[in-house]
Amino acid sequence: MSLAPKFIPSLICYVLLLAATELSVFGSVSAVESSPTTAVIRGGYWLSWLAQTFPPAAISTSHFTHLFYAFLEPNNVTFELTVTPNDDQWMRNFTSTIHAADPQIKTFLSIGGGGSSVPIFVAMAANQTSRSAFIASAISVARSYGFDGLDLDWEFPNSTDDMSHLSSLFKEWRQAIETESSSNADRPPLELSAAVSYASSFPSPPRSYPADAITEYVDFISPMCFDYFGKWSPSATGSHAQLFDKTSNFSTSYGITSWIEAGVPPEKLVMGLPVYGRTWRLKDACHHGIGASAEGVGPGNEGVMIYSDVLEFNSANGATEVFDTASVSTYSFAGTTWIGYDGPNSIDVKVKYAKAHGLRGYFFWALGYDNNWTIAEAAQNAWMYG
Repeated sequence: MSLAPKFIPSLICYVLLLAATELSVFGSVSAVESSPTTAVIRGGYWLSWLAQTFPPAAISTSHFTHLFYAFLEPNNVTFELTVTPNDDQWMRNFTSTIHAADPQIKTFLSIGGGGSSVPIFVAMAANQTSRSAFIASAISVARSYGFDGLDLDWEFPNSTDDMSHLSSLFKEWRQAIETESSSNADRPPLELSAAVSYASSFPSPPRSYPADAITEYVDFISPMCFDYFGKWSPSATGSHAQLFDKTSNFSTSYGITSWIEAGVPPEKLVMGLPVYGRTWRLKDACHHGIGASAEGVGPGNEGVMIYSDVLEFNSANGATEVFDTASVSTYSFAGTTWIGYDGPNSIDVKVKYAKAHGLRGYFFWALGYDNNWTIAEAAQNAWMYG
């Protein structure tokens, strides 16, 4: 049985206090919303490898303004994008289906992803010749398949040299986009975005994203505000996408603040929201709070459970659901199984936080994980009416 109704009065007061406090620091967001160049982004990544079970036609387009095709990868020799026969089929299906459903929705081709080979990106970005080959291929593929933009998901640049090369890549990519667009006045320039770490810098080894280049050459970036805890931290439960944490830097508020302090304008930031949970096996079923002792991951795919499966598990096992106002996260427990995730309540507060900070919007990883678009609806309502 969900405990969410018990928290509604305190949640409303909490949100109002949060919004008032942050608006006093960062100012009104009305100017951000009124600018046509910073139209609100409600994004989501579509997973091409799930095309048979969740095709583009299954996307509830009314909940989104930007949709991302995940993923293509560059060849490790030529650095041109590899387009498989399946990609050829599904990229055409993706753009045609989405644009037919709503011509105003922007479709982006995302390159890379967490499963891509990091050394390929390191080598590609390291010199001007390989960057040019990559950029030309990306633009050509995007135009051929009817995409409106390109999205780089390099997880992650792992040295100061990588970050310097990333800066050059963004600059040259923007120049190439403008040059390509100028050859056809009837065709607007492709947009350019990047999925990035939740924070603007890494502690080990120390390196920072090129904030100046991002500000000048990239239309927006999407901090991945999730996976703070998981199978790599097996001894204690953790809210893997928590908004606040007074004891560490593993929180969305820390990450977003770091980007703004680095100099990236808030209107270029799109907050990442997970539509999945991470699970643990409790050491003692009687101790089940955040940070409780655990003995490894729980059910799911290596401790990962999509949101629709979380709800199914909760219902089937009579799990207790808790919305934690301190961290702004949701978790449930049943026996020795513990799941940390985002439910409608935590999504509501996080999206209102993003709006209060003047952020451009939010995106979901990933489409197809929701339960009848419950999470997408909660986010959309929070932004529109919060």
